[in-house]
Amino acid sequence: MLGGNCGDPQESMGLEGRDTAGQPQTALPPTPNGSGPSPESGDRWLEIPEPSPCVAGVIPVIYYSVLLGLGLPVNLLTAAALARLAARTRKPSYCYLLALTASDIVTQVVIVFVGFLLQGAVLARQVPQAVVRTANILEFAANHASVWIAVLLTADRYSALCRPLRHRAASSPGRTRRAIAAVLGAALLTGIPFYWWLDVWRDADPPSTLDKVLKWAHCLIVYFIPCGVFLVTNSAIVRRLRKRGRRGPHPRVGKSTAILLGVTTLFALLWAPRIFVMLFHMYVAPVHRDWRVHLALDVANMAAMLNTVVNFCLYCFVSKTFRATARQVIHDAHLPCVPGSRPEGMVAEPAQKPLGVPKGAEL
Repeated sequence: MLGGNCGDPQESMGLEGRDTAGQPQTALPPTPNGSGPSPESGDRWLEIPEPSPCVAGVIPVIYYSVLLGLGLPVNLLTAAALARLAARTRKPSYCYLLALTASDIVTQVVIVFVGFLLQGAVLARQVPQAVVRTANILEFAANHASVWIAVLLTADRYSALCRPLRHRAASSPGRTRRAIAAVLGAALLTGIPFYWWLDVWRDADPPSTLDKVLKWAHCLIVYFIPCGVFLVTNSAIVRRLRKRGRRGPHPRVGKSTAILLGVTTLFALLWAPRIFVMLFHMYVAPVHRDWRVHLALDVANMAAMLNTVVNFCLYCFVSKTFRATARQVIHDAHLPCVPGSRPEGMVAEPAQKPLGVPKGAEL
C-alpha cells in the first residue's frame, strides 16, 4: 500500500525469524563485514530475526485520527464553497480547484481512513491480500488524480497569463470538464499497475525488478514529473509578472495565480520527505531492518498526508471571495435551525407576499 501505520504486534507473525510454533529461530549468519547477507542466507535483507521497532508508538494513530476528524469536514466545506463559485463564475480555475478538493477527500477516505487507520491500526494488517492490493489501486489513483489536476491548474494559469488570447478562445466549461475527466481516467489507469505494490513494512527481501519499476514509477508520476512542470510553468508566470511590473508601478499577482503558487509550493515541500525516504529505502536500507528508516517513513507519510488539508487555509488567506462564500455555506447549513426560518423550497404563505408581485418573481 502507499504507506502504513507503525509496525503492529501481529505484523511479526508472518515474518522470518519466528516459526509457526512461536519458537524463535536462529539468527541469520552474519556476513564477514556485517553489512549484507551471507551466501548461506540467500537473497535476504534481514540480519536480525525481529522487525525494526516502531519508536513513534501511537503518535501516528492520533495524528491520522485528528487529520481525518478535522480535515474531512474542512474539505467538504471547501468543496461546497468552490462548487458555488464555479457555478456562479464559470471560471476554469474554480473547476480545477473543486476537482483537486474532491481528490483530496478521496485520498483522506481511502488512504488515511482505510489504509492507515482501519487496516493498519484497527485490523492490524490482518486483511486478505486481494483486498489490500485492490485498495492499492484506489490509493495510488487518488494520489495521481490530486497531483495531475494541480498540473492542469498550472497549465490553465500559464495559458491565461502568457497566452491570454488563445486562453479566451479555447476556454469553456465543457473543455474544462473533459480535461478533468481525462485526468481522472488516466489516474485510475495508472493506479492499476500498483496492484502489485509491496507493503514496505513487510518488505524483508531485496527489491526485485518489478519493485524497483513500481517505486520509480511512483516517484516519477507523483513527484518528479509534476514538480518539473510546476517549476517550468511557475517560472514563466513569474517572469511574465515581472515584465508587467516594469511597465507599471508594481506587478499585480492575481488570486488564482497566488493560489497556484501556494498549492504547488506546499505540495513540493510536503511530499519531498516521502520521495527521499522511498529512494533511500530502495537503495540503502529496508524499513524492516532499520528503525531509523521506519521512523523516517512514518514522519514522511504524515507530512505528505498533511497536504490534503492545508489548501483550505491557503484559499482563506488569499481570497476574500472564498472566505465570504465559505461563511455563506456555513450560514445556509444552519438556517433550518434558526427559529422562524423555513427550509428552502417551502412555499410561503400568501399573506407574506407583497401585493402586485408576480408569483415567480420573489427570487
